[in-house]
Amino acid sequence: MLLKNKIPLKFLFRKTRSEIIFVSFLSVIIGMADELFHVGGIAIPLAIPSILGTAISLILAFRTGQSYNRWWEARIVWGAIVNDSRTLTRQLLGFIDIGGEEAGQAATLVQKMVYRQMAWSYALGRSLRKQSPLKDAKQFLSEEELVQVAKQDNVPNALLQLQTADLKKAFRKGWVNPYQQVQLDETLKRLCDSMGKSERIKNTVFPATYSLIVHLFLYLFILLLPFALVDDLGFIQIPLVITVAIAFFLIEKTAIYLQDPFENLPTDTPVTSIARTIEINLRQMLNETEVPETVKPEKNFYLM
Repeated sequence: MLLKNKIPLKFLFRKTRSEIIFVSFLSVIIGMADELFHVGGIAIPLAIPSILGTAISLILAFRTGQSYNRWWEARIVWGAIVNDSRTLTRQLLGFIDIGGEEAGQAATLVQKMVYRQMAWSYALGRSLRKQSPLKDAKQFLSEEELVQVAKQDNVPNALLQLQTADLKKAFRKGWVNPYQQVQLDETLKRLCDSMGKSERIKNTVFPATYSLIVHLFLYLFILLLPFALVDDLGFIQIPLVITVAIAFFLIEKTAIYLQDPFENLPTDTPVTSIARTIEINLRQMLNETEVPETVKPEKNFYLM
């Protein structure tokens, strides 16, 4: 996630470097043809690119809005994951009776389920980014659990299945009553829903034909703009065309990056940072004193 007031200009312009070079070359060629070689008949009415530019502006505004909605939905989903992870831990600590003869077993079960929730948060974020979901999972899971979930295609789903199995065990032993079991199962259900929503956003491809049409019409507009300005402005049209092109291309690039919030890019939803926040919160709820630090911004302008 890009942080406000810290984004370097070189990061923004690096994303449109090839387009800027192309537009600059085109503008210079047209300017030289008109001013130095006096090639006639290359100018066109300004109304043509004006009409096309207006249409493209509306299309880009719509696309940017739709892309931001996808990014914002992903952020809402991960906000819900934070809340439900805290809720699950609070329910486990409050519901499960850790007194009596089986106090040690009950306390171990609570800690195991809370640690498994930390592992689930990291595993979900990494799987969405097509990374190894069990990286560094040894600190949260036992060797038996690691072997068991590694066999599954969907590791986060396998971890939730282990949570359900332990919840069933707690109910069978009488550590939770039927009402408490229902409440805990409802929290696990919400976590499963959030996982499904994240996977839907990840796997739903933005319509390729729509993107292609926008890109083609944008290039057509940029190609026509120098021909419309060269007759009246001459070489002055070069910086003007480049400025307009940068604005349009940056808007298009922004929409492209926002539409996929789980691509391991600086514009992503910061799932690693959120998972670390979950880990810190849950460890503190277990009264642990040694907790990791929050994730620091990379290159001082984005969180992953």
